[in-house]
Amino acid sequence: MRFFLLDAGKQPLFAPADIPGNVNLKPLHHHDRVIGYVGFLPHQRLSDERQLRFQKEQQLALVLVGGVVLLLAAGFSLSLANRLVRPIKALAAASGRLAAGEFSTRVPVTSTDELGHLARDFNALALTLEKNEQARRQWVADISHELRTPLAVLRGEIEALQDGIRQPTPDSINSLHGEVQRLGRLVNDLYQLSLSDLGALTYRKEEIDVARLLSEALDSYSPEFAAKEIALANDILPETTIKVFGDPERLRQLFVNLLENSLKYTEQGGKLEVRLVGSEGQVTIDIEDSAPGVPESELIKLFDRLYRVDASRNRSAGGAGLGLAICRNIVEAHAGTITALTSPLGGLWIRIVMPLSGRC
Repeated sequence: MRFFLLDAGKQPLFAPADIPGNVNLKPLHHHDRVIGYVGFLPHQRLSDERQLRFQKEQQLALVLVGGVVLLLAAGFSLSLANRLVRPIKALAAASGRLAAGEFSTRVPVTSTDELGHLARDFNALALTLEKNEQARRQWVADISHELRTPLAVLRGEIEALQDGIRQPTPDSINSLHGEVQRLGRLVNDLYQLSLSDLGALTYRKEEIDVARLLSEALDSYSPEFAAKEIALANDILPETTIKVFGDPERLRQLFVNLLENSLKYTEQGGKLEVRLVGSEGQVTIDIEDSAPGVPESELIKLFDRLYRVDASRNRSAGGAGLGLAICRNIVEAHAGTITALTSPLGGLWIRIVMPLSGRC
């Protein structure tokens, strides 16, 4: 029953039990008055052969399209997953090698996305660790060499005394004492440097006059410079007052180390110039000496531990290559900077810049 008939009140006269609410009704008129409604129910299922064939073709097409889309999605997903997993696996394997101590490990950078950035950061980390490991090995080798030299001298001289080759004269005793002093200075410098690296070096800061502190250090070394015929030029006026917030003992150690360097390595008859200028919230200290100089390519290495320039520094002068490293740590602890330049006088130019009191 696809046709149904309703009366004027839309009550079923000839109709199925359930009539859909959205079915279209056609009103029936008699003398301009609606006497009922007639409706036509749609098919609930297909029965025509052409309709059934069309439905079957559509279902087959949907299955084929769905299968093709699924295969394409699976292929793309596998390719994308392989592209994502490959660099992650490479990073994981490289991390394992790096943790095992292979600091030369590197991973290829094949993209510019986040994984590419991660690979570049990993390579930068590996390079830093490799440099640190090389520096550590060099540091151990240099310390061993520095300690071995005075110990070998002491052993040789003591064995010579034991065998009767040398007699315990004042000269031989003074030679032994000199080697012991050199060894003591080296051990003390190493201790000071290790304390500074660990942050355990004690600083008792207060507001001090850096001009007066530098003048006192220069006055104490004036006789030694005069004895070596090194002209000392000092432009610090007696009334100059420049306040900084720092540790007077550590800053005195800084100035003593720098003056010791100039005294040891400046040739006899040379010149030393010291300048101090306070301006724009900072104080600048320049210490310049005459020949011998330092090659420009070596200037950046002067503050490395146990570093020497062969042309100007040797063990007979007493330098272990730790003084400038300690100076750098002291300056940095006072929020300053220290740099090495080529002096117009033909030697080394050390420049120290520190903030004035209240600017740290």
